[in-house]
Amino acid sequence: MKNRNKGQIRIIEAFLAVLIIFSSFAVSSNLTIRQSTKRSEYLASVGFQALMKLDSDGSLGKYIDDGNWAALRDAFSMVLPAGICFNLTVYNGQMQQLNNVTISNVGFSSQQIAFVEYLSVTREPSFRCYILHLTLAVAT
Repeated sequence: MKNRNKGQIRIIEAFLAVLIIFSSFAVSSNLTIRQSTKRSEYLASVGFQALMKLDSDGSLGKYIDDGNWAALRDAFSMVLPAGICFNLTVYNGQMQQLNNVTISNVGFSSQQIAFVEYLSVTREPSFRCYILHLTLAVAT
C-alpha cells in the first residue's frame, strides 16, 4: 500500500513545483513593468523641469527666435543630468517644424524613453507661440 502512495505524492510534488515556477514568472513580470513606468515618469519629470528652467529666464524663447540651435543643444546638455540623452523638435503654432538641424546630444539606444510636450511663448518683439517636443532616454 505504501508503494502506491509514493506515485501520488510525486505527482502532487511535481504539480506544486510547476505552480511555484509559474507564479514566480507572473510576479517578476509585474515588477519589471512597474519599475520601467517609474523610470519613464522620472525622465518626463526631469525633461519638464529642464524646459521650465530654460524658459524661466526667457533664454528658451530667445534661442528659438534667433534660430540658434547649437546654443539650445548646449543649454540642454548643461541642464539635463549626465547619462540622459535628448532629442528636441521645435514647432510653430501651425505645427510646422522650425529647426532645420537635429537638436540632440547622442543617438537613442535605450528602452526607457519618455516624451514631453511643452508650450513656450515669447512676447518680444512680437507674440509667438512655440511647441516643443522633447524625447528623453537613459544612455546605455
